[in-house]
Amino acid sequence: MTAGHAKRPAVLSIGRIYCDLIFTGLGALPGLGREVFAEDMKMAAGGGAFIAAAHMAHAGREVALVARLGTDALSAGIEPELRASGADMRFLEKSPGAGPQVTVASVIGSDRAFLSRRAGTALPDTLEAALAWEAAGHLHIAEYATLHEIPDLVSRAKARGLTVSLDPSWDETLIYEPELLDRCAGVDVFLPNMEEAIAITQESDPIAAIGILAEAFPIVALKAGGDGAWLKARGQVLHRRAEEVTVVDTTGAGDAFNAGFIDAWMSGASDEACLAAGVTFGSLAVQAAGGTAILDRPLRRSAS
Repeated sequence: MTAGHAKRPAVLSIGRIYCDLIFTGLGALPGLGREVFAEDMKMAAGGGAFIAAAHMAHAGREVALVARLGTDALSAGIEPELRASGADMRFLEKSPGAGPQVTVASVIGSDRAFLSRRAGTALPDTLEAALAWEAAGHLHIAEYATLHEIPDLVSRAKARGLTVSLDPSWDETLIYEPELLDRCAGVDVFLPNMEEAIAITQESDPIAAIGILAEAFPIVALKAGGDGAWLKARGQVLHRRAEEVTVVDTTGAGDAFNAGFIDAWMSGASDEACLAAGVTFGSLAVQAAGGTAILDRPLRRSAS
């Protein structure tokens, strides 16, 4: 499996940046009029574009974040983490209208629930400069909502000779949109999780769901948490089990999977190796609270 861009290996990662407030050690979510207390809480930089970019950078892949960041206190509080990630920030637009953009993540066991607030537009003033960056060979779109706001994003990237990947990411108002697959036309690598795949295809069986999605995309990697992941490319379906690790927080695990998969794919790795890299990166991410918190530890790779 090859990306076709060996001479231009850098990745552009586009999407919204969030200040994640992650509550862990919860027994249940609060009901209306009720209050529950978490054992711990952490503030971290979040959003699929940043988490994927940070994991790619940690793996040694040149990657630039294409996004907007607010000037409010919460946005300022996560900026040092953004810049310490190793991702290139030359296309980061700072604007008062871009924040505060917040996600509250409530972690219960191995699952979690989110409450988020968006701010302003997802379209950064830096987009055209980013697409024209001579080092870029690939555009990763971290959520369908960004493509929905910038409907010509894929065609603009393709006009620049870039390959494109997209994680639909759960959005209750968009995931059931009948035109979703049509609006993703031109995407080379589609990276849904199982819940998203069910919503899009109305199929709860992973083989049936990935089969439908493969009719629209050349490469589909379907993430299923503890059940591992499936890959369909060129008519072949592969499955890889999840690694046995201690799960602390699954926030950002899918974005970490995306990073591992894309990094391997851009390197021309085999289908099996791409799937293995995705599972390894995702398994790494769940071992700490926050999508990138584990990255201060040495990176482990599984055998392909």
